[in-house]
Amino acid sequence: MRRPGVAFAAIVVFAATGASAQQPQLNDTQTLGRSLFVQSCGVCHLHPLLGAPQFGPTLSRDSASGNEDGMRQVIANGTPRMPGFKYTFTETQIAAIAAYLKTVPQPAAAAPAPPKREGRDAD
Repeated sequence: MRRPGVAFAAIVVFAATGASAQQPQLNDTQTLGRSLFVQSCGVCHLHPLLGAPQFGPTLSRDSASGNEDGMRQVIANGTPRMPGFKYTFTETQIAAIAAYLKTVPQPAAAAPAPPKREGRDAD
């Protein structure tokens, strides 16, 4: 019997934590930041399913030009398209999310889509 719920959960956990072999060991602050990020930020900043849209940009250590203080400001105050979290999280929690993001490598560029075929064999 197939269990799609288990497969989906495995994909979400893998996507949320990234490839752990590529990331350094996280300290307690960064682990807290990862947990908060997955719970509150992942809905927009992680790919939910293959083919599903991602609402916000993929975040990494290069977000906000790599400036951790800038990351904390964006998380706290938001942007025109993102809510601020200064009333949801403490300053320590916001700093933990920024500390976690500083451990996330820049994602590899997506492969370009294959050229569209024309003519009889296009289907």
